[in-house]
Amino acid sequence: MNLRTKVVVITGAGSGIGASTAKLFGHHGAIVIVSDMNLDSAQEVAGEIKNLGGNATAIKTDVTNFEEVEALIAMTVKEHHQIDVMVNNAGIGGAHQKKTAEHTHDDWHKVIAVNQTGVFYCMQVALRQMTKQGYGAMVNVASLAGLKASGNNLSYSASKFAVVGMTKSAALEYAHKNIRINAVCPGYTHSALLDQLLSTREDMGDILKRYIPMRRFGEADEIAEGICWLASDNSKFMTGQTLTLDGGTSL
Repeated sequence: MNLRTKVVVITGAGSGIGASTAKLFGHHGAIVIVSDMNLDSAQEVAGEIKNLGGNATAIKTDVTNFEEVEALIAMTVKEHHQIDVMVNNAGIGGAHQKKTAEHTHDDWHKVIAVNQTGVFYCMQVALRQMTKQGYGAMVNVASLAGLKASGNNLSYSASKFAVVGMTKSAALEYAHKNIRINAVCPGYTHSALLDQLLSTREDMGDILKRYIPMRRFGEADEIAEGICWLASDNSKFMTGQTLTLDGGTSL
């Protein structure tokens, strides 16, 4: 994959899949903008990339705040004159695992704000820049929960189905502008979100693995490989698609 000198913005890049993706882009020689609400985490990831000879900058961004998203893109363009790749990864899960009738309004509003509205904000602002440039690639991090039913998880599932829908709709709109938009749909992957789910009961890990034909959870590095591939010219005839990385769970 030739990603050298491509300017890449990644949200939620201070940990988990976002951090692994930032480091992999850095390994391939990209200029990485490490964006996260937690500036310390973002700076740590950027520091790791730079220590290995890469080029990275940390920027604090709350994706639920449109002005902060605009500032993220504006700062990137001011410094690097372009955005080649936008990875919309920032996401959260609900604090509670409840059925729809008991689902808390607080969980609903918080999850939708980050996972759905935040992705919309980032897509909108990045697409305006990419349209001016006449090219670009975007990868949205959805979920297996955006492709199939996920019980006791309504707000998360709704937000990830929305990400898949936004990916396809925008891909249709901008294909003729030389802008590609795809999504990855990870299954159960080692992350803070999975740790939160595993903490709900002692045997949850064993229960979940029964639904995974490969009988293991995914690794953040494995999802990062898919994201980098979608962002590269190796997938240049691909847009509006979802790359499912789930160890066979969807089967």
